[in-house]
Amino acid sequence: MTNKKYDFENKVVLDTGGGSGIGRATVVKFANEGSKVVIADHNKELGLEVLESIKAEGGEGLFVQTDVSKTDQVQALINKTVEHYGKLDIGVNNAGVAGGGFAGAADYEEEVWQSVIDINLTGVWLCMKYELQQMLKQGSGAIVNMASILGLVGAESPAYVASKHGVVGLTKSAALSYAKQGIRINAVCPGYIDTPLLRAVMPAESEMEKQIVAAHPINRLGQPEEIAEAVAWLCSDAASFVTGHALPVDGGYVAQ
Repeated sequence: MTNKKYDFENKVVLDTGGGSGIGRATVVKFANEGSKVVIADHNKELGLEVLESIKAEGGEGLFVQTDVSKTDQVQALINKTVEHYGKLDIGVNNAGVAGGGFAGAADYEEEVWQSVIDINLTGVWLCMKYELQQMLKQGSGAIVNMASILGLVGAESPAYVASKHGVVGLTKSAALSYAKQGIRINAVCPGYIDTPLLRAVMPAESEMEKQIVAAHPINRLGQPEEIAEAVAWLCSDAASFVTGHALPVDGGYVAQ
């Protein structure tokens, strides 16, 4: 592991949704910086694949299969992290789903709504709740919640937009609660990022892709590694005076 930019040596980092996309890139980033990484994902195969790739490069980590919408599984995740490594320095609450397509509020399925909110918003709150309990014992910690540009502006995807706006509000509320206790809490708001989650609904070189790319002034999709860089910076001492911030990493999307 080389090219270290930050002082994350021997830090313990928990990353939910770490099996693919932004989560995977973030896990790799922290491992490359010398962190011990805990990968949480509902997909066991993907999570173990990431873990093995990190170990093959000389990194250290642990995989815990987790559904972040389930309280008992989130509690078990934090407990296993602390039992294995003795502490938790950084939490990256990244797990999320798209869900529901572009149906309007009047036509949105209630079951889909509940599923998206359970994972994207309640899941972030549950992870943060139990991460904070451990960090308060330590008197230090940093948390980054994964929001979205659709947590800052609207779009025709009611549950996703509502959940990501909720993540931004939750981040700001928690940041105020724990700023004096040595814990910084921020959010990252990615634009459209070239991940498996996006490609599931937007094929490469499709008309939809052309429209999405054109909506970003920088005129391209973002890459997962670019989001991982922002997460790492927010968790580093370089951002020691930053808390309660929702950082767009979006090629200029919300500046328009």
